[in-house]
Amino acid sequence: MIAAAEPVQRPAAARLLVIDAQGAMAHAARSSLVDYLRPGDLVVANDAATLPASLHGSHLPSGAHVEVRLAGRSSLGREDVRFSAVVFGAGDWRVRTEDRALPPPLAYGDRLALGPLVATVDAVLGHPRLIGVRFDGPADAVWAGIARHGRPIQYAYLSTALALWDVWTPIAAAPVAFEPPSAGFTLDWSLLGAMRSRGIDFATLTLAAGISSTGDPALDARLPLAEPYRVPASTAAAIRRAKAKGGRIVAVGTTVVRALEHAAARSGEGVADQRIGPGDRLRVVDAILSGTHEPQESHYQMLRAFQDDDLLGRAGDALGAAGYRTHEFGDSVLVFKKG
Repeated sequence: MIAAAEPVQRPAAARLLVIDAQGAMAHAARSSLVDYLRPGDLVVANDAATLPASLHGSHLPSGAHVEVRLAGRSSLGREDVRFSAVVFGAGDWRVRTEDRALPPPLAYGDRLALGPLVATVDAVLGHPRLIGVRFDGPADAVWAGIARHGRPIQYAYLSTALALWDVWTPIAAAPVAFEPPSAGFTLDWSLLGAMRSRGIDFATLTLAAGISSTGDPALDARLPLAEPYRVPASTAAAIRRAKAKGGRIVAVGTTVVRALEHAAARSGEGVADQRIGPGDRLRVVDAILSGTHEPQESHYQMLRAFQDDDLLGRAGDALGAAGYRTHEFGDSVLVFKKG
């Protein structure tokens, strides 16, 4: 597949590969998504807005340049300014993550100067790039500093620097995600209107989507990290109504699958710490709308809970042969759970 290099959320030519519950595949325009849904279905999307979670600065003990990519939190609470983070040495997004330099050796208590902010390393999490950090000062000042100094996390396949509005979905609400819940880029108001006119319901939840790549295979194998979420009571009630009427629950993105399966569709807050893959039984979600992914990616592993490896392999061949675009601004797949 070809990397989508331009930050265009809803290109007119975007495509969709549909895999139904019986394993039949069909190519379609992504704008025709609603045609593959039916009255009584419930579409659930992640309304998390994306933080400017890449912070450049220096490691004060050594004076070395670092890039700190905030990657996780233990809650969605505004007062919580402790994060897990992936740290790189010199360079920026124009260098492939696989080629980025390691940071200087990081130790408990080290101080990091990140623009207007100062953070302290309060844990080294089993890898030279992965740490826990806490920021000095009141929470409001920390969030303001992140907003002023941070940039969206991005990767070398993109051709230009991202602006924050490039990574906010049309339904973005609370800024808690570290990278965009990019399956939501497919949404627009005309699609939501078409769904409503056909008796297809729509609901949201909030999950702090984490990072998709660290550039290190050993660390990438630990992805996704634990992600806090909130399922509103209205969304839990909508799921119950849809299930009672025989409707299907269609998750817009892997983050929604993770939240709904962890919460078992109950309302409230939690931290999704499971990895969903082959052999896992999906209790809530019946289909996933996702980007196109390579087999080595953690997002692809989740697709293996919906369909078997043989079918997904053939789907991958079909995506490659048809020139589908991958990564967050690329084309999409709609995969129904095997019937």
